Amino acid sequence: MSERNTDQLLVARVQQGDQRAFGLLVTKYQKKVIHLVARFVYDAHLTEDISQDVFIRAYRALPSFRGDAAFYTWLYRITINTAKNHLITQDSGKNKCIKNTIDFDEVFTQCEALHEISTPEGILHSKQLARTVNQAIYSLSEELRSAIVLREIDGLSYEEIALSMQCSIGTVRSRIFRARELIAKRLRPLLDRQDNKRW
Repeated sequence: MSERNTDQLLVARVQQGDQRAFGLLVTKYQKKVIHLVARFVYDAHLTEDISQDVFIRAYRALPSFRGDAAFYTWLYRITINTAKNHLITQDSGKNKCIKNTIDFDEVFTQCEALHEISTPEGILHSKQLARTVNQAIYSLSEELRSAIVLREIDGLSYEEIALSMQCSIGTVRSRIFRARELIAKRLRPLLDRQDNKRW
């Protein structure tokens, strides 16, 4: 049974009054939701509070869930809206996350195909790449950043991203293409300073 089908069954059980089924959904997606909220706020306690609010809102909205999108796509949209609403109501621009090195550091430092990471120079270069990619990601507009992160980090399909961002698939493709272009532009000077034979 696919993950989507499993989620649909759990949702159906919640809609029939089975609160334990909702607990299973919370357990399954809690880390993803917390991680997503952390892109918007710095404070760990605040992140947990907002994440709890996400699941409260999701639970209240589940009776209207029809399964047109995957459960996580639907939950993702609730998470983004809840985090944004918090920032608006608190007028806390200072909480906007402008750095989040974990994902991109892991993605790029684990790519052995980029260069020899066994040398001190290779390790340093890998960290520089990760930092540059991270900075490039968070210098993007919110729309471009969301699209590229959903695709490259969260692994959502174009269809799921379109549902999450409430736009057409063509718009998603355009945003991802533009985001990749801008990231590549930021990376090019760093790559050009190194031995191009490795790339």
